[in-house]
Amino acid sequence: MRDAFPGSDPALVARRAASFGGEAAAYAKERPDYPDAAVRWALEPVAGRGRLRVLDLGAGTGKLTQVLLRTGVDAAGVVAVEPDAAMLAELRRRVPGVRALRGSAEAVPLEDGAVDAVLVGQAMHWFDPDRALPEIHRVLAEGGVLGGLWNTDDDRVPWVAGLKRVARSSVSASNWRSKTLPETRWFPGFERAEFPHAQRRTAESLAATVGTHSHMLVLDAEERAAALGRVLEYLHGTPETAEGEFDLPIVTLAARAPRGRG
Repeated sequence: MRDAFPGSDPALVARRAASFGGEAAAYAKERPDYPDAAVRWALEPVAGRGRLRVLDLGAGTGKLTQVLLRTGVDAAGVVAVEPDAAMLAELRRRVPGVRALRGSAEAVPLEDGAVDAVLVGQAMHWFDPDRALPEIHRVLAEGGVLGGLWNTDDDRVPWVAGLKRVARSSVSASNWRSKTLPETRWFPGFERAEFPHAQRRTAESLAATVGTHSHMLVLDAEERAAALGRVLEYLHGTPETAEGEFDLPIVTLAARAPRGRG
């Protein structure tokens, strides 16, 4: 795996990448989904093909899979691929009508040209691009598209910026996610767009969401409890989040690139 967290320990990166399965149910419950508009934008280059064949790669518990179905992609045309057995089991439980396979971006269990689009939600930063991009290219049909989606808390909002400062842990990294698709012969160009999004939360549910982030999941129990305690204390002490429900403002970053000749 290429270092998704520049300057960090590769062993820690691997631990973070593999940390989600132990909290699969919490991940499914607490993480936000994606805006319909962002998914439609990612699929726009192949929208005229009739019934689309779409791969949700690194599908986790099916957050993006569910949005694909909600936006009109036929369940028979969707396949979800996820490397973690516990996350995949949660996806199968929550989205039973979709073909769900164990596999990775570096070894996709599909035949050549099997899909019109490959979409990746909140996972592309874990891929080894030198191995994953040729493999994604292989399973895409000619004229297909690769799309990436990332939900990011909108820290232009002061209370959100304060939350991000409070939520940092001893293994936090900043500026680590590549929110573009690398320029390669497999995918020679990309476009970017941003979409407003929000998640309805309470102080307790937002703290639970923070607890599903990989930098929290790899902490020992004592440090994790202390970090989440700080988050909850901050939220209860901040006027915008102290009582009842509120919206967590999110910006969904999207990137898409056409399949090159390779």
